[in-house]
Amino acid sequence: MSELCIEIKDLSKEFHVYNANKIVKACQGINLKLKKGEFIGITGRSGSGKSTILKGIYRTNYPQKGEILYDSEMYGMIDLCKATERQIVYLRKHEIGYVSQFLKIMPRTTARQLVENAMLETECSEREAREKAEEILRHFDLDESLWDAYPNTFSGGEKLRVNIAMAMVKKPRLLLLDEPTASLDNASKIKVRTLIEKLKNDGTTMLGIFHDLEFMEGLCDKEFNMQKGEMNE
Repeated sequence: MSELCIEIKDLSKEFHVYNANKIVKACQGINLKLKKGEFIGITGRSGSGKSTILKGIYRTNYPQKGEILYDSEMYGMIDLCKATERQIVYLRKHEIGYVSQFLKIMPRTTARQLVENAMLETECSEREAREKAEEILRHFDLDESLWDAYPNTFSGGEKLRVNIAMAMVKKPRLLLLDEPTASLDNASKIKVRTLIEKLKNDGTTMLGIFHDLEFMEGLCDKEFNMQKGEMNE
């Protein structure tokens, strides 16, 4: 059995800005190996291409070049750049989690329902989904009066906590973290760190983007820095 969870080979992505007649090279020739249970952090200035890598893995965009080889429990070794839409949907539901600093949700869905629905995707019972949802919302100190409210009325920090809860409650095999502490106070950051440490101890592999270097200290196994689309350890 391979000890590698994911391997990125010569990944490149560029964007066409048509109104400015310009091509922006988001990342170039990225190579990265992530062992099972390992946590790698990526730092760098805004616009250096960090999020492009995570979005390539989660397949919210397509790289122009390269491979993203993921050792899936369902499909074995699979190139995420070439996987079918059905395979990607399955992996998002059952194996790969993604925490964005922005909450995109269905309207008229409460915070509790969002987290419960995330659990129900794993085909657990409704009772277990409700218990796990309440447990993690309580962990993040989200006021119980907000559990049955719509998150579009929440503050930025409250929305981010719901977002993190939705991804972490499922205990994915691979977790992608895009600035998970961007709008959190120190108490909430500690809550996030505690869950990250627990997931890591339970075997979840993680790749995260951070500007908060203090948060990363003692948490990541390796750190890579992005500059102008290129990565250095």
